[in-house]
Amino acid sequence: MRKIVLLSGISFLFWTCNEQTTTKKEDGKQYDSSYKPAAFSDASRMERMQQALPVIDKIFRDYADSNHLPGLAYGLIMDGKLVYKNNFGYTDIEKKISVTSSSLFRIASMSKSFAAMAILKLRDEGRLNLDDPAYLYVPELKKLKYPTADAPVITIRHLLTHGAGFPEDNPWGDRQLADNDKDLTNFLNKQVSFSNAPGISYEYSNLGFALLGKIITNVSGKRYQDYIKENIWIPLGMKATTYEYGDVTADKLAHGYRWLNEKWNEETLLHDTPDGSWGAMGGMISSIEEFANYVAAHLSAWPPGNSKEEGPIRRSSIREMHHPWRLNGMNLNFKYPTGRICPVITSYCYGLNWLRDCEGRVFVGHSGGLPGFGSNWRIMPDYGIGIVSFANRTYAPMAQVNLQVLDTLIRIAGLQPRQIPPSEILEQRKNELVKLLPDWNNAQQRNFFPDYPIDTLKKYSSELYTKAGRIISVKEMKPENQLRGSFIIEGEKTNIEIYFTLSPENPALIQEYHIREVPKVK
Repeated sequence: MRKIVLLSGISFLFWTCNEQTTTKKEDGKQYDSSYKPAAFSDASRMERMQQALPVIDKIFRDYADSNHLPGLAYGLIMDGKLVYKNNFGYTDIEKKISVTSSSLFRIASMSKSFAAMAILKLRDEGRLNLDDPAYLYVPELKKLKYPTADAPVITIRHLLTHGAGFPEDNPWGDRQLADNDKDLTNFLNKQVSFSNAPGISYEYSNLGFALLGKIITNVSGKRYQDYIKENIWIPLGMKATTYEYGDVTADKLAHGYRWLNEKWNEETLLHDTPDGSWGAMGGMISSIEEFANYVAAHLSAWPPGNSKEEGPIRRSSIREMHHPWRLNGMNLNFKYPTGRICPVITSYCYGLNWLRDCEGRVFVGHSGGLPGFGSNWRIMPDYGIGIVSFANRTYAPMAQVNLQVLDTLIRIAGLQPRQIPPSEILEQRKNELVKLLPDWNNAQQRNFFPDYPIDTLKKYSSELYTKAGRIISVKEMKPENQLRGSFIIEGEKTNIEIYFTLSPENPALIQEYHIREVPKVK
């Protein structure tokens, strides 16, 4: 069957056979079972990671000492499991109770992504939509007085991404954990002060996530605490995790401290009462061992593939949680602890933070801070690794040290991201190009742009092949995705790189083509 293939704005004819993909069905939708997900090519990555552990321990110990952390617990998650854990110091200084990986710490705003996950589960079940007005589920919001006449109504998506227009409220929000549902209702009935109109900017709002907790309660018909426990914690084996410190035995409970006047001063633990209305924003208490299961669930969402769904929500919904929905920062002078400057851009997802650095590496996670506690978790989806750390000092800044640990681990262990294998159609089009070049034999010009006359393409490719000399080998395809990539033709004197991208047709055809010299590395 004859097909037209477009190269750099020129159409050519190729003789190709009919191509079929293997189609299957799942949940009523068709999918291509031949899809090849990205995979790790390094079989020794776990072994090399273990060689870096003494350095990781030293980073955390030095950090604990320099930041006056009474107790510290941390865990490294890799390839779907907790592969390393360690602890320093005490959960209770007075009683000298040592920190363990099962010690239970208040994790503060790390709770937010659990509320976001619960919202997405309700969405996946068809019980709400993210762009629904929030007042459909919290009627008190119907009477809100917006800052401008043209302000949009607050949606669930606004609440998930800190875009509802509420002011940053960390000091105030921390003290609301004990408020009950009646307190929240009274607060809303007195009106809310806006700092911006909804939908135009990012501003961190604990109130927004308290409202998400209210939505979970009203939609599910049960307390958000119970819904999250039944639908997220229990499926993930988080049996000791709770919202209320009164549920924790003395030998497991981490007490919180503030470093003041050169000594540790114990903070009053904040209750999350049975009818508490604010715990969704920061009330959770968990351990490294249990929280690692949650981190592993996030890592398991990558890469997209055809394996069976096993998480508390769909893998695609977890990946949706990781998407950078609302830009909130750029730092051109960001500096890693090694001293190298590496600009970063940051965004807020659904209950999660997102960071991409100058090397194209993506970090997803969230910090937590309350009187007596500081925590953070980060994952690198492309690398299949994550770190979580808890400390019992007021607002302990754990985000920076976790970033340092992941960066150090990658450097020392030489970890590489997953590599996308070339799809069958990329390989086929590559082979067709190799046969076609440099003379463009068996190609006929059709409907081309004057900028790209076929004679020019023939002339340029012939010149490059002449310059390269004898062709030694054709290297493997390096895909960017299923329909785009490049490969190297190794010549005796110089190399040639060929890049092409395919169309959305079925079978996919070459729509763009570039060829250039790549000098040999001496």
